[in-house]
Amino acid sequence: MSDAIKHECGISVIRLLKPLEYYKEKYGSAFYGVNKMYLMMEKQHNRGQDGAGFASIKLDVAPGERYISRQRSIAQQPIQDIFAQINSRINETLLEHPEYADDVALQKKFVPYIGELLLGHVRYGTFGKNSVENVHPFLRQNNWMHRNLIVAGNFNMTNVFQLFNKLVELGQHPKEKADTITVMEKIGHFLDDAVAKIYKKLKKEGFSKFEASPQIAERLNIAKILKKASRDWDGGYAMAGLLGHGDAFVLRDPSGIRPAYYYQDDEVVVVASERPVIQTVFNAKFEDVQELDPGHAIIIKKSGATSIEKVQEPRERKACSFERIYFSRGSDAEIYQERKELGRLLMPEVLKHINHDTQNTVFSYIPNTAETSFYGMVEAAQEELDTQKTAEILEHRETLDKEGLNKILAKKLRTEKIAIKDVKLRTFITEDSSRDDLVAHVYDVTYGVVKPTDNLVIIDDSIVRGTTLKKSIIKMLSRLNPKKIVVVSSAPQIRYPDCYGIDMAKLQDFIAFRAAIALLEETKQEHIINEVYEKSLSQTGFEDKDVINYVKEIYAPFTDEQISDKIAQLLVDETIQTEVSVIYQKVSNLHLACPKNLGDWYFTGDYPTAGGNRVVNRAFINYVEGSLKRAY
Repeated sequence: MSDAIKHECGISVIRLLKPLEYYKEKYGSAFYGVNKMYLMMEKQHNRGQDGAGFASIKLDVAPGERYISRQRSIAQQPIQDIFAQINSRINETLLEHPEYADDVALQKKFVPYIGELLLGHVRYGTFGKNSVENVHPFLRQNNWMHRNLIVAGNFNMTNVFQLFNKLVELGQHPKEKADTITVMEKIGHFLDDAVAKIYKKLKKEGFSKFEASPQIAERLNIAKILKKASRDWDGGYAMAGLLGHGDAFVLRDPSGIRPAYYYQDDEVVVVASERPVIQTVFNAKFEDVQELDPGHAIIIKKSGATSIEKVQEPRERKACSFERIYFSRGSDAEIYQERKELGRLLMPEVLKHINHDTQNTVFSYIPNTAETSFYGMVEAAQEELDTQKTAEILEHRETLDKEGLNKILAKKLRTEKIAIKDVKLRTFITEDSSRDDLVAHVYDVTYGVVKPTDNLVIIDDSIVRGTTLKKSIIKMLSRLNPKKIVVVSSAPQIRYPDCYGIDMAKLQDFIAFRAAIALLEETKQEHIINEVYEKSLSQTGFEDKDVINYVKEIYAPFTDEQISDKIAQLLVDETIQTEVSVIYQKVSNLHLACPKNLGDWYFTGDYPTAGGNRVVNRAFINYVEGSLKRAY
């Protein structure tokens, strides 16, 4: 993606089902779980590079022995930093006590981080400062083992302030309004309540406090706790949690916005944000890795018993389509094919823009994540070229000799690597003109392969802000002096803010929104801007379920093509002499290519939760009022 956006997070949960001695004997190390967690986090580093965290729990330890370990980092390479610290601590302990080396019982007792239950998290910060205090997992401590709660998630709540106020009404005093803290405290409140009720019942049954502890662990109904805690959550989430005594869970939101996959065999239960991570790390077959259903939780009891429980009533499935377009690793078998299909479906529109002249067109892509869509587009272009060659052969079949036939068959599609991401630019000069000159050189181009008679078609995953395209890529491509530049987006126009985990919160950041505003001004329809503002403002006191997304009216007067043409104008300045056009994916084609992930609110404004409409209206109010505050 030319415009980098921060997004998502990644979670990993591992529950070892055998004693640690088993893994020492079979795999040569009782640190099997720690090693696998490192791999799972590293394979999901695409999901977050602002920070990373790790937590582990040892089962069945004696009172007075440490059973929870946690490590978090915001270093430049946080995953490596975490495991360097873990390895350093482990090695120090083993060096001081060589007698631990072959004794798993002593390792479990005295060596930190080893454990049967592990939780990992990689983070992109979309809310709050990027300090280590904001890095998951979060820990809620208590001397009662069952009340210790560790939480990490891939999520964003639209109604964090309402949730905070409800905690206050319950008599709590949360230390922050951040959604992670709020969510953890909400779960913690109902966990405390459940433990107290079970203990009260056990006391009546004649159990002593000491005897009650294992009974509480056994009787805790995790699904019931989660159902009460998540009742008022409005957002997209895959929420993972560990309880001090050894229970674990991962809960997915009712619309399936955020992804979660799980796998189980006789050695492990594993949950992650992406399927190929589990496939690779545990050598699992595609069909053995299951997707967690929306509104459901996978619950792993201390005993190892695992179940899938319905926690909230599933709604219409609106899994995030950006996962398929860009965020998730393309090594997933389904995602790879979907991205190719996104490229293929764009070809009819591309052919219109180049007048079907595939012979005088160079096809390329903006590295690196658009490469798979590029393959699909090229396959479709090859089909078109083959059709043209067949038609030419049939047209001249009466007079065609061997030389003429070979000449037709020799026509090849021209694909080149044109744009090259040269450096990760660090803008150390604050003067605007100097900074713009540096930004212009983030990408370099390949010279000598594009002729002045050529069209240059270049595909990107998505065009969000258009900043890098305008300041760097199009300027560099124009130096090649093609006849025409066609910029293709495998995603539709991003028109509305996301409030479920992607850092796209301000309307004015979107080039599609700026294009629509420009068209309203050009066509003397500025009154629509004021009308939408007044309608949005009138809803500020409404309950979320009653709010309507009036921002759709900003786009309503124009076709997709009109907005795309205006975007093309916004992407060029007076220094660009080459004709530039922009093609976006159609939403209908997106759904054809990615039939399981129909979440398209950033393209259509059709939010899957009630809080989304409140967020988009607030974003528009902020835009009109010139406020840079977040809309949620």
